[in-house]
Amino acid sequence: MLIQRLILSRAAASWRKAPGAEVPTICVGNITVGGTGKTPHTEMILRLLQASGRWGKVRPAVLSRGYKRKSKGFQLVQTDSTAAFAGDEPLQIKRKFPDVTVAVDKNRVEGCARLVQDGIGIIVLDDAFQYKKLHATLNIVLVNWKRPIDKDCLLPFGRLRDLPSRIADADMVIVTKGPSEIDPEDRERWREKIGLRHDQPLYFTTEEYDSPVPVFPAEADPRYNYSKTVILFSGIADDTPLRAHLSDTYKIVEVLKFPDHHAYSGMDMAQIAGAVRRYPTAALLTTEKDAARVLDCKKVDENIRKRLFAVPVKASFVDETDREEFAQRLSTL
Repeated sequence: MLIQRLILSRAAASWRKAPGAEVPTICVGNITVGGTGKTPHTEMILRLLQASGRWGKVRPAVLSRGYKRKSKGFQLVQTDSTAAFAGDEPLQIKRKFPDVTVAVDKNRVEGCARLVQDGIGIIVLDDAFQYKKLHATLNIVLVNWKRPIDKDCLLPFGRLRDLPSRIADADMVIVTKGPSEIDPEDRERWREKIGLRHDQPLYFTTEEYDSPVPVFPAEADPRYNYSKTVILFSGIADDTPLRAHLSDTYKIVEVLKFPDHHAYSGMDMAQIAGAVRRYPTAALLTTEKDAARVLDCKKVDENIRKRLFAVPVKASFVDETDREEFAQRLSTL
């Protein structure tokens, strides 16, 4: 554990001395493994940039490493790319923001340089807080409301991928997946709990879910939109918020859980088809990220295609003042 801490300390020191890119960059990162909502917050930032008086007419881009993709080097993501080529999260972002340039590159320095050459004016870096060769203009660290870092441990004993002290390197912290209302006492408790300085902004966001949308639009049977029973399957770090949301509207008759970023196979589809046969009137629900990976699978049964819907999720600020302050910070980069 001491060696691990030493390695992480040296990596952090290198990160602090690293140069920035030629254009403003916004890093959406964390110090835990999964479950903080980086993708919904990246999408939230894109919406704010597009609505900004300063950045609204500037070409934005998202740069990700493309976790678990099979392609190599710098690649531009297209709306018809596969999750295997681009990674599920970059593909999801590209399909929701087709006019935004989305690229993947393990080498963030090279990736930024390529995007700048292409005329990009601002770059959102997905998960680059531990990338020690590039220091973003604005570093945002996300912390899960239900997993505060003061109660966690470094891997493999906990879910911390980095030292808790690295919170001091954040330009701002967002506590994610919290309740829809936060009282002033909770705000102060959180500031003390994670050890923030007084000059580090602290914001709170919650998750909002939209109505399910068909994964296979041409084959979807709209009658399943009105089903009151659902089968839920997913391969994400934490499906608890999604299950809680769905339970308000549906009776969840079966839950199938797969590993995070799981690449679905024919055997997986057979398992899901078995659940469909057990509950022939139930709709089949999954996440947007899982939907991108299901589309890569060539063996998807007709009964799955016609009843499979994805549940869109987005992050939103709990307090309108927080949203305005955050948007103002983006405008002054």
